[in-house]
Amino acid sequence: MNFSTLDTVVFAAYCFLIIGVGLWVSRNKEGKEKNAEDYFLASKSLPWWAIGASLIAANISAEQFIGMSGSGFAMGLAIASYEWMAALTLIIVGKYFLPIFIQKGLYTIPEFIEKRYSVTLKSILAVFWVALFIFVNLTSVLFLGGKAIDTILGSGDGGILVYAIIGLALFAAAYSLWGGLSAVAWTDVIQVVLLVFGGLVTTIIALQHVTPDGGIMSGLSHVMDKVPDHFHMILDENHKEYDNLPGIAVLVGGLWVANLYYWGFNQYIIQRTLAAKSLEESQKGIVFAAFLKLIVPLIVVIPGIIAFVMYQGEAGTAVIEGVQDAFTKLDGSIDKDNAYPWLIRTFVPSGLKGMVVAALSAAIVSSLASMLNSTATIFTMDIYKQNINPKASDKSLVKVGRLTALFALIIAVVLAPFLGSIDQMFQYIQEYTGLVSPGILAVFMLGLFYKKATNKGAIWGILLSAVVAFYFKIGPKGMIEPFLLFTGVEPNSPVIDAVNGFFPSLPWMHQMMWTWFISMGIIAVISHFDGKGKDSDKAIAISGETFKTGNVFNIASMVIIVILAVLYAVFW
Repeated sequence: MNFSTLDTVVFAAYCFLIIGVGLWVSRNKEGKEKNAEDYFLASKSLPWWAIGASLIAANISAEQFIGMSGSGFAMGLAIASYEWMAALTLIIVGKYFLPIFIQKGLYTIPEFIEKRYSVTLKSILAVFWVALFIFVNLTSVLFLGGKAIDTILGSGDGGILVYAIIGLALFAAAYSLWGGLSAVAWTDVIQVVLLVFGGLVTTIIALQHVTPDGGIMSGLSHVMDKVPDHFHMILDENHKEYDNLPGIAVLVGGLWVANLYYWGFNQYIIQRTLAAKSLEESQKGIVFAAFLKLIVPLIVVIPGIIAFVMYQGEAGTAVIEGVQDAFTKLDGSIDKDNAYPWLIRTFVPSGLKGMVVAALSAAIVSSLASMLNSTATIFTMDIYKQNINPKASDKSLVKVGRLTALFALIIAVVLAPFLGSIDQMFQYIQEYTGLVSPGILAVFMLGLFYKKATNKGAIWGILLSAVVAFYFKIGPKGMIEPFLLFTGVEPNSPVIDAVNGFFPSLPWMHQMMWTWFISMGIIAVISHFDGKGKDSDKAIAISGETFKTGNVFNIASMVIIVILAVLYAVFW
């Protein structure tokens, strides 16, 4: 056990504070029972600073602290494109998506599908999103969070993994199931301060220990000097991690598919912007979150690079006993996702360790709470109320929401321990979410901006996008070569070589981009014939006033764009 009594006191104080605040802000006021708007949209009362903080708290989780640090260990600063390009994506979402969503008075993202396309398509996507939240998002966050706590507090061999997973689940449930979005969003304000501060503490301490002489600036200089390849944002084709981050595609390619889908049409992210006091308040919150995204790589990527330098043990690096063993799995492979927990366990002193673990827990629990609330919202509003009990009262809707979140959490807890064999969890989540995100993004983008898009075109686009994504995932040669072998062609024949040369495997980010383009083409073509070239009756009406934004949003956006340009110029 690496936790002192002081650490335990600090961590316990954090737990009581979060649960207490969550229950207090979401209490029933003056005997008034919560209605659906209170529970699922925080009474539409969130100010900009709470929205921005809650966006980041929902986003930054074990995927980033554990998974992205592991990718920083493996490939370096290039993985920060997910964060820095997300800042630009948030500006686009705030200017071009939010005005339409808020104008429509949405509770959920699937609700937009109903208004623009049909109830049938909305129900299909609602079921898909509930499954995605439970079987991918909740399970992966619980596993990575449990793994981190097992490494920091236990021996790192999985001895307390299950107990840690259960503990995180109970912690998130303690206030989010009862309080709804109000409890989640207002506690996120505390959580984001803690996770940023705790993350900076870990980075600073790690930099001070990477060289024998210590010092933050000398540590940073040493790290950049020892692994210069880890400080390039754009990877060339010869880089071993090129397939994960294929060069310029992070700026003009498939990363846009992942970012636009995640930040624009992901319920557990966009839900807090729908709970704003006004559109202007929501846009201010979006741009505040974009500023916070700029500093995230400092607290989640740099620690992974520092751990890699220590693992390499090159001249001038502080000698750390047992570092090789700490990153070696039983099968001899390198456990890259161990980077962040190992730094905390090894270097953060007593007292501060309790605070840093609280910060890590804040990141995990806030994301769990957001995912649970969004799962409950989609199931209750888009499945239960739509298809099972259209006349349900507000009281029964809130009850169903709480039960949905509880069952989702139980399923995720049961499944989470089985994810232990996955390498670079962050990349895994991105890659396999990318099998479905291009088609969904195509449906939304054409629904927003292409007036001729029809319901039939959208349904065929969704269905065929899965086929296209599967085709790219297996690889053309992976589908054609077995057929040729079945027909009697020899394995090493010129025919097989020709097939392999003509159909090269694509990096998954390129696969996403091509799937998105093809899906939009399918929707556009089918919609043209289905609607006989006419605008859909459900087309979104857009005027010159729709996308007008205030001075605060405009100035802040320009500052963010300039900062991004400088960052990419320096670390190209």
